[in-house]
Formats: sequence, C-alpha cells, structure tokens
Amino acid sequence: MPVYIWKGKNTYGEKRKGKLEVPSEEAVHAHLKKMRITPSMVKEAPKDLFENVAFMQPKVTGKDVVIFTRQLSTMIDAGLPLVQSLGILGAQQENPTFKKVLLQIKVDVETGSTLAEGMKKHPEIFDSLYCNMIDAGETGGILDTILSRLAGFMEKSMTLKKKVKGAMTYPVICLAISVIIMGVMLIFVVPVFEKMFADFGAALPAPTQMVVGISKFVQHNIHYAILAIVALVFLFKKVYKTEKGRIRIDALLLEFPVFGPLIRRVAVAKFTRTLGTMMTSGVPILESLQVVGRTAGNKIIEIAVFRVADAISEGRAIAEPLEETGVFPSMVVQMINVGESTGALDVMLEKIADFYDEEVDQAVENLTAMIEPFMMVFLGGMIGGLVVAMYLPIFKMGEVVK
Repeated sequence: MPVYIWKGKNTYGEKRKGKLEVPSEEAVHAHLKKMRITPSMVKEAPKDLFENVAFMQPKVTGKDVVIFTRQLSTMIDAGLPLVQSLGILGAQQENPTFKKVLLQIKVDVETGSTLAEGMKKHPEIFDSLYCNMIDAGETGGILDTILSRLAGFMEKSMTLKKKVKGAMTYPVICLAISVIIMGVMLIFVVPVFEKMFADFGAALPAPTQMVVGISKFVQHNIHYAILAIVALVFLFKKVYKTEKGRIRIDALLLEFPVFGPLIRRVAVAKFTRTLGTMMTSGVPILESLQVVGRTAGNKIIEIAVFRVADAISEGRAIAEPLEETGVFPSMVVQMINVGESTGALDVMLEKIADFYDEEVDQAVENLTAMIEPFMMVFLGGMIGGLVVAMYLPIFKMGEVVK
C-alpha cells in the first residue's frame, strides 16, 4: 500500500503535516476532510531504495514480537475485531520490516485465512511454537488468553536468555581485552625494550629471552595466526551445521565443566516451560513434544524429546521414556510422573520451570562470582609477568653498577 505525505492548515489556520498509508490520493483527501484540514500539498512519499534488499532492512526482535502479542491480546480482550486490531498495530509499528509483515497478515485474514495460517508464512518471525499456540487459541475461542500466555512465556524466555548471555559475555570480554593488551605489548612495546637491551652487551635473563622470542614469533606470524583463527571459526560453523557435528558438539557442551550444568538447567527450564505452556493452551501432547523438540536449542535434548514423543505414540506414559533418555534429572522425571498420575501435568511442568529458573539464577551468580577472581588473577599474571620479564635486565644492570 502506498504512503502519502501531506501538508495543510486546520480551521484555526495552524499548519499541520503528516504521513498516511492508504490505497490512493483520494483517500488522503477524504481523511483530511474528516479532520477539517485544508491540504496545500499531497504527494506519494519517495520509496526507499533498499526496500527490497532483505539484509538492509531492520531485524524483527523478540521484544517487538512480545509487545505486539501483548497489545493484540489487550485489543481482542477489549472486543475489537481481529482485522481492525492487526490494522491498528501494523499502522503504528515503527519497525518497517515488522510493519510490512503485520499488514500482509491482515490482508491474509481479510481474505479468509486464519491468523495462524497468516503467521506461518513468516517463520523467521513467528516460530512453530507461536503458530501452534495461536492455532489452538483460535480453535478453542480463547485467542486473547493464549496471546497473554504467549507474551508471558516469551518474556520469561527472554529474561532467561539474557541472564545466560550476561554470564557468558563477561569472561569473553575479559579474554578479548587480555589478548589485545598482550598483542599490543608484544608487537609494539617489547621491540623497544629489545633494542635497548641489545646495547647492554650482556646475556638476558631466561624470562626476558622467552618474552623476546614470543614477541619475534608474533611479529612474524601474526597474519598466519589471524588466518588460522578465521579458518577455525569457519570450520566450526561448517561442522556444526552437519547432523553428526552438531550432535558431538552439543554433547560436549552438556558435559563441559562449569558451563555444562548451566546449559543443562537452561535446557530443562526451557523444555518444561514450553511444554507446560502449550499443554495449558490446549495443544495435544504429541504435537507439543514435536514443537518442543524442534525449539530445544540442543541436538541431544531434541533427540531425547523426539524419542519420548515416539514412545507416547506407542501408548506409553511420559515419565518412563523421559528417564530412559538419561538427559533429564531424576527429580524432573519424578515430578512429571506425579503430575501425570494426578492429572495436573501442565501445572507440574510450570512448577518445575519456575524451580529451574531459580536454579539458573543461582548458577549464573555462582559462575560470575567464580569467574571474576579467576579473570583478575589471569590478567594480572599475564600482564604482570610480561612487565617483570621486561624489567629484569634493568634490575640486573642496576645491581652490576652498584
């Protein structure tokens, strides 16, 4: 739909201007007439040169989707028709990429598609979990309730992801800073000292000789080191895209010291939260498990969930095949068994998710508390050792003079 810009004056002679997304220029004049504005200029807005270049368009963030979900839930709960709600939210959306998608979904709904069908055309924004829950909400006539649950679920998932990213970011930044500092000292600072030491005419201490040797190696091979790092990153991504490679890497991550237990807790929290939310929303358990498996984020967890789904399709209960996978903690299996026996599996899953959210919080705090002193010792040891090695010949010369 074209966008028009306009300028004009209202009944008080005050200047006004704005932008409208309407089918034609006549629609702009009709709209301005209702607002009692006399237009002085109406023309179509210039088109964005990069409008059809996908990578030049802004990304739709999780926050954008959460806000949209919450607003749509409120509008439907207030009694507004779905098409009108989509039109309002699309028109006021600031992200042009998301705006285009919402208006397209509005057109799809107007032409007879369901909301879930319209959203399934945009899997990069609305994943299978989102679309399946919307489908269940439309079928059960509780779309506003489902949207509210979805928004709450997504907010909790984003909070959990943010905490884990925060825990991982600190050591990565510290390591990067230490590598940069060491690189600058070895490439630019050490050669200055080396030139000064050459005039002494005496043998250098072993630590200083080692640092000078490392400095020469780095100066002559820095480009090879950068190429090697780039090649390793490329190779890792290439291997991780393969089925076998991803299975091996994800299995190693789960067994990795310190970070492994944290990844496992996050996976359990995500599994129970997603499954509980979908079951509460009326999605059948087999379909829920298929969606949970695809959105697990870890190939080992994904394979385990699909095995559980296969076992349930054969008539078995959920607790026993969960235990057989060896992936989920025994406490989780026992609580799911109790929930299944009492007919309150969805409630029990939510309780497990809340418990593991707290476990993740505690694990992140412990990890941060452990990493901080370790990184200080590491940075201090590297930089301090380098400085001491450089000043050893000066101390030795001072002793000789004395």
